[in-house]
Amino acid sequence: MPVLPEPIQRLMQALERLPGVGPKTSARLAFFLLRHLPLARDLAQALEDLERVTLCRRCFHLTEEGQAFCAICRDPRRDPATVCVVEDPLDVLALEQAGVYQGRYHVLHGVISPVEGVGPEDLRIRELLERIPAEGIQEVILATNPSLEGDATAMYLYERLKPLGVRVTRLAQGLPSGGDLEYADPLTLVRALMGRQEMA
Repeated sequence: MPVLPEPIQRLMQALERLPGVGPKTSARLAFFLLRHLPLARDLAQALEDLERVTLCRRCFHLTEEGQAFCAICRDPRRDPATVCVVEDPLDVLALEQAGVYQGRYHVLHGVISPVEGVGPEDLRIRELLERIPAEGIQEVILATNPSLEGDATAMYLYERLKPLGVRVTRLAQGLPSGGDLEYADPLTLVRALMGRQEMA
């Protein structure tokens, strides 16, 4: 005989399917929501509203149902000649929070990973290549993560973009601001050394 009512059990099971949430955390969250029903209602409504999220027809970032283009693509102040290629929408969020980039984006929705069975045809690469001449794009910034898969994806894109006569750049990589050398991993140190610049 179950110890808890079925609605709480179902909530706990649903929460446990989230990344990083185990049985104890799901139980704590479920009981927290039970004690704060207005918050639970707001959360339920927000989750239901996720069904209205769709992909931008131009850059494949997130937009609302009924909007063909995302807010960034609709913004006339953004530079249409510069496109920053990222792996997923969270990368767009990170770059936007930095507040320095004023161009547009292209979201691949992943990286090339033969181990996981993800090839170039599984990403939004064809659409990127079509955008270059159609939109008069002059620079493509490759902002994939500095990982084996991210670097392989950037190299693949570079080889495809080079014949199109567009300027292809890669985000600088190296030591983070405020980081200590003693805590940096070897790959970060190699990138920092290779990307060193003249002191001005």
